[in-house]
Amino acid sequence: MTTIDPTGDARLFAPPPEQQPRDELGQEDFLKLMITQFRNQDPFKPMDNGAFLGQLAQFSTVSGIDSLNKSFATLSGAMQDEQTLQAANLIGHSVLAISDSAYLPEGGLVTGAVELFSTAHNVQVDITNAAGELVRQFNLGEQQAGIARFTWDGLDASGELVTSGHYQITARVIRGASVESTTTLIEADIESVTLGQFGSGMMLNILGGEALSLRQIYQII
Repeated sequence: MTTIDPTGDARLFAPPPEQQPRDELGQEDFLKLMITQFRNQDPFKPMDNGAFLGQLAQFSTVSGIDSLNKSFATLSGAMQDEQTLQAANLIGHSVLAISDSAYLPEGGLVTGAVELFSTAHNVQVDITNAAGELVRQFNLGEQQAGIARFTWDGLDASGELVTSGHYQITARVIRGASVESTTTLIEADIESVTLGQFGSGMMLNILGGEALSLRQIYQII
């Protein structure tokens, strides 16, 4: 007489684990469907071989694009991590940025520079307020090609201290009888960094509430 363990017998005849339903087809499923379609086609109206090849090529293209999108997503994540590390290292540093706007802090200075591609006989820098009024003018004289630096102490032409705020900095180069505008660079401290989201680039937040893009950075000090 054989004794049957009801518990063990239940395990032997237990139903197989349920499979989660899938909402997409893989390449193997596609090949099975294509073979089934081939076997059940009308022999008097067979499908063109090109139709089968076209379907297979279309599936391969979609599959390849999906793999490419996943690779780009991985690469984008890695670049985002690298950008975060770079941003953390920039906080607390000063930069020389391409800009015509400078922030004068209370009792502070504005430091900037003029970029020259060749020797200039006379370089002039104008500082104007928000109303467009000329506050101060610097004559840097003759300068060689490169960077000609200047510092504004916050005093106007009459020697009076102006209020803190944003001021426009413009420069012009005099070469003989010709007068040309030139690029101005403003030195600023990085207070924080805004990481790029949804395709936008990383922005450097400087003293005074302005934001600079990385393309504006001429030099990290």
